[in-house]
Amino acid sequence: MNQEQFQDILLPPGDPDYCWETFHENSKIGRYFRSLSDEEIRLRMNDFHLSLPYEGYPIIDLPKSLTPMKHALDDIIISRSSVRDFSPTPINLRDLSTLLHFSYGETRDNKDTGFSRPFRVVPSGGGLYPLEIFFYSGHVPDLEVGVYHYNPSKHHLRFLNPGEKTQEIAQAVVYPDLIKNSALLIFITAVFERSVFKYRERGYRFTLLEAGHVAQNLNLVSLGLDLGSVNVGGYFDREIDDFLGLDGVNHSTIYMIALGKKSS
Repeated sequence: MNQEQFQDILLPPGDPDYCWETFHENSKIGRYFRSLSDEEIRLRMNDFHLSLPYEGYPIIDLPKSLTPMKHALDDIIISRSSVRDFSPTPINLRDLSTLLHFSYGETRDNKDTGFSRPFRVVPSGGGLYPLEIFFYSGHVPDLEVGVYHYNPSKHHLRFLNPGEKTQEIAQAVVYPDLIKNSALLIFITAVFERSVFKYRERGYRFTLLEAGHVAQNLNLVSLGLDLGSVNVGGYFDREIDDFLGLDGVNHSTIYMIALGKKSS
């Protein structure tokens, strides 16, 4: 068998309208992949924020005391399911703090580890943490209605955009009824350069995997707080990026999660 025949078997011709095969092949690691030195990585990481600062926007400190889980972890895992019918029940600030901390919060420092960033509750390729967390809510009694950004390093919020936005967001979602009565809508976004500067195309893959870890944490913690959740992948990317003020290329939305009380 010649090399050309072997490649046809290994990589059969795909639909020319799709490029996932090309991306997957290009994001594979080869034996001659050149890795950056630790010093090069540290110098490059100095160019990136630990979390986007949004300086000048109002700060809301989150409670440091977190809500204990109401159920055992094995029960939470077994009972996890997507909730598609919410009742607009308020979420208190302590529960919100718990959800955010266990989704992407910091857990320990990086002292004597060789890594450039403090560690968080999810694994991250190279400890680079390329994700950012935004949310919209009109059902947190201690917060004004609007859009917020979560800073894991400081465990506080920045209030970015006030006002009722439910209908605007719903119009940018393929199935708008999934989110209309949710108490909290979380947007996981990615600053891709934080990962791809080191891992190139593979870094994009790592970023998507990391978003999955965050989403699963949110799914499980919401159940632990007697809430429900549904992961939303069907949204019009450019419209959601515009809504959050992202450029859509260097920084873009890669996942959404709606949370709230399951309608009885």
